[in-house]
Order: sequence, then structure tokens, then C-alpha cells
Amino acid sequence: MLHPDLLDSARALSDRIVALRRAIHAEPELGLHTPLTMAKVRAALAHLPLEWREGPSTTGQVAILKGSQPGRRVLLRGDMDALPMDEHTGLEFASTVPGRMHACGHDTHTAMLAGAAELLAARQDRIAGEVMFMFQPGEEGYHGARFMLDDGLLDPLPQAAFALHIMPNAPHGMVGGRAGPLLAAADQFDIVVRGRGGHASMPHDARDPVPAACAMVTAILAMVTRRFNAADAVVATVTQINAGTAHNVIADHATLRGTLRSLSPQHRTQLHALLREVAQYTALAHGVEAEVTITEGFPVTICDARAVAVGEAVTRTALGEQAWRDLPAPIMGAEDFAYVLEKVPGAMFFLGVAREGDDWRQCCSIHSPRMHVDEAALPSGTAVLAGCALRFLERGFD
Repeated sequence: MLHPDLLDSARALSDRIVALRRAIHAEPELGLHTPLTMAKVRAALAHLPLEWREGPSTTGQVAILKGSQPGRRVLLRGDMDALPMDEHTGLEFASTVPGRMHACGHDTHTAMLAGAAELLAARQDRIAGEVMFMFQPGEEGYHGARFMLDDGLLDPLPQAAFALHIMPNAPHGMVGGRAGPLLAAADQFDIVVRGRGGHASMPHDARDPVPAACAMVTAILAMVTRRFNAADAVVATVTQINAGTAHNVIADHATLRGTLRSLSPQHRTQLHALLREVAQYTALAHGVEAEVTITEGFPVTICDARAVAVGEAVTRTALGEQAWRDLPAPIMGAEDFAYVLEKVPGAMFFLGVAREGDDWRQCCSIHSPRMHVDEAALPSGTAVLAGCALRFLERGFD
């Protein structure tokens, strides 16, 4: 049974959802430890019949709502950490902490998840099963989801998992998703090209690492276009190149740094191997050496087709037929909810939060210091999260 009244119930909670969002937004925290944010969540939900779990690695916590009867177990997740950047929105509740801003919408994710807890707790006597609310720090590169999994906070594992991510440059109230790869694996590479320094006027007496480093940049780009099928996207981008200290000195080493993005575990492994190969043989051709370090980031975010179907059905029922959008292609950003989806079938969806009536194509994107969110869209996200939980508890993936 679907629940078309969820949006009305979520709108009745709008003031509380917005108040929590603004309180979190004004005091952003970074990394794996977000105690102020977690305290705000606990205070907002203190009146609900939730059981709380916490672990040693992060300040993240999992709240459990047990229904009146045994049944399935489902997880809803919201992330809590901010970004290390200054805010330039001019909002009355803008960040009060210099160099920190909720520019990726995690404040809204947390507030919508808290709202979903309210909606579901109000239906506790009609719920068979359990709902796990995962309040997670450390999404912005800190692997917070992996730490919470390693700490056993999700044991025994749920049978389905759902998450929502806002998009400020997408139509108001639109919910989008797709089966299969949704977001890319993201890894960092560092290459140190070691040569022999010398006087810039006598390069024949040195082993200049700079031409080798420049050749590596073009070789890496050619590697992507010539070794991978363009229909299965792979991205390798060199974002930094550094060498030398003066105009008349040949450096003894140069460094390259960049990102690797892929949409399958197989291409991720192949990309790592080919990068090492390209660096090694380009260096050899220039008479220098190359040392490659690859730091693995988040894995590919892969959505289960059955979970996406749940999200689509809930969205069309709760928000209207026109609210759902099939995403035609993956996005090459990354998301550490991928760690949960490696272990549990589930899906992440995107919620458009551009102001209704605005040209959403002109709105600032996530990670912009001027990013705005239309808070009127937040009850829609709350309704979708709660609806996914209810539908799975009642029907599973049928």
C-alpha cells in the first residue's frame, strides 16, 4: 500500500525541518567528528521512541525505530559534515564559522532524515519491522560510511537502504534516479618524476623531469581516449603540476596530482594499472624515473534496480506523476553511500531544490559559495524517504 498523504504530513512538519536545517547550517562542522550537529539532531528527536547506537570512530549515530510487529529492516541515511570553504550567500542563518560552509546540502539531508523519523514514529503502531536512521559524518572525503560500517553500527545489516541528495540546479521538487552506476568511483593519484637537477643553460648535463611530466599529461589523456570505450565513461584529470624554484634551475623532481573516475570496478582496476604503466614508460623514454601513488577514494555508487523502482513508485504517488525523472546517465561525482550499497541493495535519489519558477539551469550548483536551497522542497524529500521505508517494510522489493 502506498501513502499519498505523506507529503501533507511532511508539510505539517515543515517549520521543524527548516529550523533544524538552519541551526545546522549556521554551525557547520568538518570531517568525522560533528558533535554539535549530532547534538542538534538528538535534541530534535528526543521525544521519539528511538534506540540509539554510536561507535568509536566517528560521532555518527544510528537511531532505530522498532515497529509494533517484527518484519523487514530498512535503512535511511543522511550525511552531516560541511565543506572547508567560506560562505557568500548573505543568508540570515549563514555560517558563523569562517572557512566552513554547508555547500553540499548535508544540512538539508540531515533535516529531511530527522523529518522522516518524525513521520515514521507517528506510524509506529502500524509498522511491521525496523527502520534504521543513519546520521553520518565524514562524507566529504573522510569515508564516514565505511567507518560506521566497520564499527558495526549497521549490524545486523538492513535488507534495503535509501538516501537522498539535493540538487540546487535541478527543477523544484523533481526526484531523479537510475538503476546501475549512479556516481563514479573517485581516486587520487600522485606522481613524482625524479630526474637530476642542474643549470637551466646546460640541460644536457641534467635529467630534466619537466618535459617528462608534460609528456605524462598528454599520455594520460590519450590513455583514456584510446584504451577505454567512450560509452563506459572514465575520467583522468591532472589538476596540479609543480616543479622548480627559480627561472635558471632545472629541478631534480616534478610532481603531478589529479583524480581518477570510473563507473565499474573493472575499469577502476584497469585505470590504476594503466596509469602506472604510462608513467613508468614515459619516464623511461625521458631518462628519468616515476613513482606513482594511488589513494583510493569512494567506490562506484551502484543502485539496485528494484530499489530504484521503489523510489519511483513512492515519488509518483506522494509528489505526483510528473515529479519523477529517469536520469539518462551517471554523474562523475562520488558519494560514500557507495560503501553501504556495496553491502545492501538500495538506491540514492536526487531532489531538485531550485526555487519554484526560477530558471534552474542558472542556479549555483553544489560546492558553490553562493549555493541556495529552496526550503519549500524539503518536505518533499522527507516524504520520499519515509515513503521508501514504508513501502519496503510492507512489500519488500515486490
